[in-house]
Amino acid sequence: MYENLFKSPLHRVFVYGTLKRGEPNHGLIKDTANGYAKFLGLGRTTIPYPLIIATKYNIPFLLKKPNTGNYVLGEIYDVDSNMLKRLDELEEHPKFYERTEEKVLLAPEAALKPGKTFEEVCESTKAWIYFLPKYKSSLLDSTMYASYTNNGSHGLKYCEKYVRDPSYDHRKEMQ
Repeated sequence: MYENLFKSPLHRVFVYGTLKRGEPNHGLIKDTANGYAKFLGLGRTTIPYPLIIATKYNIPFLLKKPNTGNYVLGEIYDVDSNMLKRLDELEEHPKFYERTEEKVLLAPEAALKPGKTFEEVCESTKAWIYFLPKYKSSLLDSTMYASYTNNGSHGLKYCEKYVRDPSYDHRKEMQ
């Protein structure tokens, strides 16, 4: 598995929704058949963005509207090109989501010890983030979150793709 790392460059990715550990789509990142992924630590955007939950399937979206909403918490991974391709497929990049490289804060896993705050151990890095660039302006009236979990107090359970109505097009609801 690791011999391919010399053939494929690593890409740093910030995930904020269903791809995080313990969330419904994390299996994609864990599955080595999809490529290589290494959890580096917790992450946070350096500027606020609107993180919302929308559509009848309760999908988390990060809207491309800087300086609106909250500093968003997530996880940061180094992935190879194969894994990045699989993430692009899940996120429908570039037709729906748009992957852009942004400055984020990373609290390395090794530094996250009891008694230390995120701010005490974080460092600046660049990472790819999947944003929704085109959306209905009414979505900015939605509740905005600093962190996403499928089991959150919001009560909005994510519906996985394989369970959804195949004729449903989420693009129409969002754009």
